[in-house]
Amino acid sequence: MNEQHMHPTDKTNTGSHKLGRVILQLQRLERQPRSFGEAGLLTPSEIHMIDAIGCEDGILMSALATRLGVTKGAVTQLVARLESKGLVTRTIHPADLRAIVVTLTETGKTAFRIHEEMHQQFYQQLRLQLSPEEIAVFEKCLDKLSELLRD
Repeated sequence: MNEQHMHPTDKTNTGSHKLGRVILQLQRLERQPRSFGEAGLLTPSEIHMIDAIGCEDGILMSALATRLGVTKGAVTQLVARLESKGLVTRTIHPADLRAIVVTLTETGKTAFRIHEEMHQQFYQQLRLQLSPEEIAVFEKCLDKLSELLRD
């Protein structure tokens, strides 16, 4: 059936099926560790934690939980794993002895930069295939999808 003769719900179902395939591909990627230079193999959750830490020059554990939308316990476990790999350090906040500040080590900063480069390469590929207007629509669709999935 050609797209001009499709019933509107057929187009929605096609979009839904495509979205389902993308979600499955993302789930597969989410389980695959990748190499980040001298930092070694890191899971997506590890590199996203490094990314959240790298956006600040030291961040509170509680702020990490909020930023990533996860529990403080999950942050504690992941930070401990990253610390054992030599990618982050934890220190007591100078003004609040109950608060813990997490910072990247030099190796953690290397992983952060490599991850940033990966994002730049992705957008470079996107710019080769889509116009600025199409990229704006793509990003708006991602924002809307994120809102729908959040509820």
